[in-house]
Amino acid sequence: MKILTEPIGSIPRPVYLQQAMTAFGGGQITADELDNLFDQATRETIKELEATGSPVISDGEQSKPSFVTYPMQGFKNFAADGVVIPFADGHTRQLPKLTAGPFHYTSFANSYINRAKKYANLPVKQAVISCSAISLLYPQEGIDGYSRDQFLADLVNDAAYDIRSCLESGAYNVQIDFTEARLAIKLDPSKQLLSAFIDLNNQVVDRFTAEEQKKIGVHTCPGGDHDSTHSADISYADLLPLLLQLKAGNFYLEYAGEKDKAVVLASIKKNLRPDLHIFLGVTDVLVPRIETPEEIADVIAEAAAVIPISQLGTTDDCGFSPFADDVSTSRDIAFAKIKARIEGTKLAERRLS
Repeated sequence: MKILTEPIGSIPRPVYLQQAMTAFGGGQITADELDNLFDQATRETIKELEATGSPVISDGEQSKPSFVTYPMQGFKNFAADGVVIPFADGHTRQLPKLTAGPFHYTSFANSYINRAKKYANLPVKQAVISCSAISLLYPQEGIDGYSRDQFLADLVNDAAYDIRSCLESGAYNVQIDFTEARLAIKLDPSKQLLSAFIDLNNQVVDRFTAEEQKKIGVHTCPGGDHDSTHSADISYADLLPLLLQLKAGNFYLEYAGEKDKAVVLASIKKNLRPDLHIFLGVTDVLVPRIETPEEIADVIAEAAAVIPISQLGTTDDCGFSPFADDVSTSRDIAFAKIKARIEGTKLAERRLS
């Protein structure tokens, strides 16, 4: 039986693109010059992804500033002192803070699909940021004349359009990046914050028909930035009962980096619905060692003893470079890991059949 396999999203940007993005930030090159290099990097990345044998590809997020900030490029009403996300190695990422409304996306992810389709010969999936992640931009102290309720209404509208625009542009499917799910439990062990996040994301997914929801997925991981995580100490057993209430057809779960895989599989089995497809990460993006196809096939076989093969897929644990400045993994290693995932999935198919 066929085991589906898909990428998560980001691929490390080439050195020339890293340098160009820095130069553009310093006013040393024009927007048109940078855009030409975005095109070049996208074309090269798609060609290399297709060479891995992957049946589904992405643009590698070559022209995204980060997986979370793309909808707000150029938006003016921000201060720099937003929510801080601490990582286990001590470094942090900080979101901007909204200072005035109304808030609307300044760009939508269909622009990435449209660029990728110029060069792709295979189906292209598209990642979008979760509505719940963007909700963190609204300050706790509120904004005069722009209530949180109005902000969330505007946000849900734009988040839904972000997905719909990708589907209408021909995306194979759309993946909602919900990496703050485990972090929500860490911040609020009562899980009220996670429940609120899931409710907010379901308000977005509810805008789509049951057939459309089959082409919408949710990715979760404990964060992956500069080879470090923000919530790996939170168990899937705490997360999955609520996470799998999201009204999506596909779930992309970090798995290769989990220390206790038996707990993960048991939690999936307990909460699995017959209409869900579970894509398990079989390559650990935080370590440089390249998994062998045989190792990956073994991981898949272990999972297939718990998850029906008809509902099982494979992916990478996370994107390899969710933020444009993350160069902790080389492009060569990323493509080698993806190729190993493809080959390992095919080997598992042969073994299990």
